Amino acid sequence: MSIVRRIANAFHRSKLDQEIDAELRSHIEMRTADNIAAGMPPDEARREALLRFGNRALVRERVASMDAEVILDAVARDLRYTMRQLRRAPGFTVTAVLTLALGVGANVVVFGVLNAVILRLVDVPQAAGLYNVVQRPHGYENQSYPDYADYRRLNSTFSDMAAYRLYSAGLSTGTSANKSWLYEVSCNYFDMLGAQPQLGRFFHASDERGPNSAPYIVLSDNFWRSRFNANRAIVGTTIEVNKHPFTIIGVAPSSFHGTDLFIWPDFWLPIVNEQQVEGYDFLSKRFNHGMWILGKLKSGVTPQQAEVNLNAVAGRLAKEFPDPDEGMGARLVKPGLMGEMLGDPARAFLSGVMLLALLVLIAACANLASIFAARTADRSRELAIRLAIGSSRWHVLRQVLGEAVAVSIIGGLMGTFLAAILLNALTRWQPFAEFPIHVTVTPDIRVYGVAALLSLASGLLFGLLPMRQLWRTSPIQVMKGGSSMAVFRPFSLRDLLLGIQIALCTLLVTASLVALRGMLRSWHAPLGFQPVGATLADTDLQMAGYSDDASLRVRKRMLEETSRIPGVTAVGLIDEAPLGGGGSSGPVYRPGTTDFRSTNSAFEAKFFSISPGYLEAAGTHLLMGRDFTWHDDAHSPRVALVNEAFAKGMFPTLSAVRLHFLMGDRLPYEIVGVVENGKYDSLTEATQPAIFFPFTQSAPSDTSLIVRSQSPAAEMVPALSRVLARIDPNLPFTIHSWPDALALVLFPARVATVALGVMGGLAAMLAVTGVFGMATYSVSKRIKELGIRMALGAQPVRVMGAALRRPLVLLFFGSVTGLILGIIASQLLAQIVYQATSRDPLVFAGVMTTMIVLGLVAISLPAHRALRIHPAGLLREE
Repeated sequence: MSIVRRIANAFHRSKLDQEIDAELRSHIEMRTADNIAAGMPPDEARREALLRFGNRALVRERVASMDAEVILDAVARDLRYTMRQLRRAPGFTVTAVLTLALGVGANVVVFGVLNAVILRLVDVPQAAGLYNVVQRPHGYENQSYPDYADYRRLNSTFSDMAAYRLYSAGLSTGTSANKSWLYEVSCNYFDMLGAQPQLGRFFHASDERGPNSAPYIVLSDNFWRSRFNANRAIVGTTIEVNKHPFTIIGVAPSSFHGTDLFIWPDFWLPIVNEQQVEGYDFLSKRFNHGMWILGKLKSGVTPQQAEVNLNAVAGRLAKEFPDPDEGMGARLVKPGLMGEMLGDPARAFLSGVMLLALLVLIAACANLASIFAARTADRSRELAIRLAIGSSRWHVLRQVLGEAVAVSIIGGLMGTFLAAILLNALTRWQPFAEFPIHVTVTPDIRVYGVAALLSLASGLLFGLLPMRQLWRTSPIQVMKGGSSMAVFRPFSLRDLLLGIQIALCTLLVTASLVALRGMLRSWHAPLGFQPVGATLADTDLQMAGYSDDASLRVRKRMLEETSRIPGVTAVGLIDEAPLGGGGSSGPVYRPGTTDFRSTNSAFEAKFFSISPGYLEAAGTHLLMGRDFTWHDDAHSPRVALVNEAFAKGMFPTLSAVRLHFLMGDRLPYEIVGVVENGKYDSLTEATQPAIFFPFTQSAPSDTSLIVRSQSPAAEMVPALSRVLARIDPNLPFTIHSWPDALALVLFPARVATVALGVMGGLAAMLAVTGVFGMATYSVSKRIKELGIRMALGAQPVRVMGAALRRPLVLLFFGSVTGLILGIIASQLLAQIVYQATSRDPLVFAGVMTTMIVLGLVAISLPAHRALRIHPAGLLREE
């Protein structure tokens, strides 16, 4: 019989059984007739025929096995049996499914983010072989445009290279300008990535014919729809970018956002127009490292071969130019996270959270294994009867494992469904309205595959323990009234599972409290400025086309006009507010230096440009010397303020005031004052040197107006908006309170706190259910013994202690182990959350209090049951 026929018969067993029964009856009748013909009485003849054929049910199964695919039928029967068992215990089923759904869902969410950010290639048509070319020393991500041009011209391992940089500009379509985010890119950018426009055309390498030669612009799909209402006639029209005309030549497809995962620009324009847009020519300045290089490897070339080739080019350039950086060189990093600037912290954080999510799933599996073991022990008599009447041990094991797998599939599907909803919500989330940041984490086939794998693995993992118990079950002993499962040994696998579960819970609770304490500390951290009570107005004067002379005049007017607002106590200007995500840095040299290579510098320092009055407005303390005045202008000697770290690093044994230092321009700067140290890039950064130059001697176009006022931010923001609109209605401002402006720098710590808080909450729920389950099972299995003890005069408290000693001991040792693991894990958190440490007494006390409360909650009901035991009632039942 063909395989198809056998499989078909498996779905028509009733008809097949009828046919087999009919055939068996005919054989028995024929044998009976032969016996009668041989002289046997009819009754004896039929009895002999029946004995000869044996058990009819067994014969039927043997015949059917030759005629049908019985395995399918057995699987169907096991599935029906499993569903009946799960329906008969709805409390157990709901608890198991929800527990696993939470564990699997948490892992799928974290893996979905990890997959989108770390594992998946960037979402461009030709993503294979793309790499960012960063400088060889770690921490130096950007390149100069001359570096890009030389690398592209001289390398032999890349099929093409493109340059790009993120910038903000004022886009004007009428009488007002709005701040927009754009990528300045080399004209071969779209061609190298293989992108095609949905409307119009992209610019190409042939459009580059020197500086300011390609006044074109390509809109993103989102910006085209939100700003221009998806008007298809927009192609060919002219708009102004920083008061310079540009022609819209195309619209990018909705799926194309460039190669940075989190940045969705409003539009792209050729980098050869940067002098028009920014008012500064960096295309010819080799020392100006402010852009990214993106390269596509030739087929068959490895990243290691490309690095060797690029470093050979760097060595050639170092000999060709008289003033090169000795550190010049190249490394390749995967695109998507702006090199190692975001890549290393993101990889470390997501890997750590993924590990914690896996620990939550392991805790869930340990919890479920414990519940399944208890359920199997409760069903020991039923299972023993089945074994005694002839069921094979493997058949019973298969059905028990089927229950675990069914729970894992249902829980996995539910968890994956919830995770997909959360991931899609994250994709639509834009955390900062003023920045073009989106989190694209749409789940793909890899995410769903991991979800399926985790679900099935979890079912097998927590199903193994009851299988082990069942394999060792002695049906005879169970039928006599005993139990061969040895539930209460001095040390059992269930104890180990619960101890692991409690330790993992304590670890996650510790991590969440450490993150929370770090967040609370960040609000009181010594920042070097006082954000509370100050309002920030950010702009770029280049957006309105201001020249250097005009920009100084408009800045003075800003200070004058805003100082007249009622309630204002101080005003000041800085080019990039500290912790604002910007700022520049460069090498600093000691007096007398003649060799200005970076290796001869004293150190790297952050530098800012500020106006007189900034220190008071920012709340930065002047420790010695004087503040800037309006007399520190372009016609006076160059002066600077430095922070304590700079002063001690440059002049360890001297007072820094009136001393000089040099920078890359080789000009001497006199230190006129020393200010307190501060935080400039992140809350977790080490103390670093910083320099403040006067706006009157160094005037970048970026401008942040700091307004300190006694009025609340809700009143200051509209008042400040009205004043600035009177100064120049075409100059776009972003106005918010200074604490609100710190949202970007606090974002990683907030994400860490929320993520760890969720993990800690899930682990706490699992710990409560685990301890509760063991305590309840302990009381239920020993209730007769405890009743006898009370009948003999034992005190109720002693009885309760005997019943609950084991879960309480496990709670104590598991909590201590988890706290030790939390101390180790806090070292990773310290890279993300300000001063994250589990050695904080409040964290230690919080963890211990949390675990005690969880333990009390978990054993309260079992303890109450133990105290309410009535010996007389138990003896009457017996």
